[in-house]
Amino acid sequence: MIIGTKLKALRLKSMLTQEELADRCELTKGYISQLENDLTSPSISTLGDILTALGSTFAEFFQVEEELPLRYKPEDCFEKVTEDSTVRWLVPSNEKLLMEPMRMTLSPNAETERDVPHDGEEFGYVLKGEITVRSGHRKEKIKAGESFYYDCGKPHYIKNETSEDSEFIWVIVGE
Repeated sequence: MIIGTKLKALRLKSMLTQEELADRCELTKGYISQLENDLTSPSISTLGDILTALGSTFAEFFQVEEELPLRYKPEDCFEKVTEDSTVRWLVPSNEKLLMEPMRMTLSPNAETERDVPHDGEEFGYVLKGEITVRSGHRKEKIKAGESFYYDCGKPHYIKNETSEDSEFIWVIVGE
């Protein structure tokens, strides 16, 4: 871990100059500069003082942020198959994610669960067939090559009212 880079980022986030941070820690501006450029290393005590002045702790400072992968392979994804539908989550479930992207196949005359109003938004792109999207009192047929988007503040669901399978990408954002 490069301590200097993280210290500088914390200092800038706190909107402090090197001189202001040095004054708060009874250090010199030059010493803070050397730390931020990784030209010297602080003692545990000095690092503790700096972190306190920056509103941080050792635990927060040394916490390693988990980076999510950029690519997901088919074997990384989860699939749920029922009599009426197949749902394939395109990104493995993670409580840190804001979006839940899925690829869904609906059998003829099948529908998704009827959802009650909640915070969030939903987007989809129809790959094959046709679906009917219902949001509140609105009802719209969406064909292959078309997309849909709605706020989840009203009861909503998706239905395949045709005699053929329909397939679409569905992204849920929010709760």
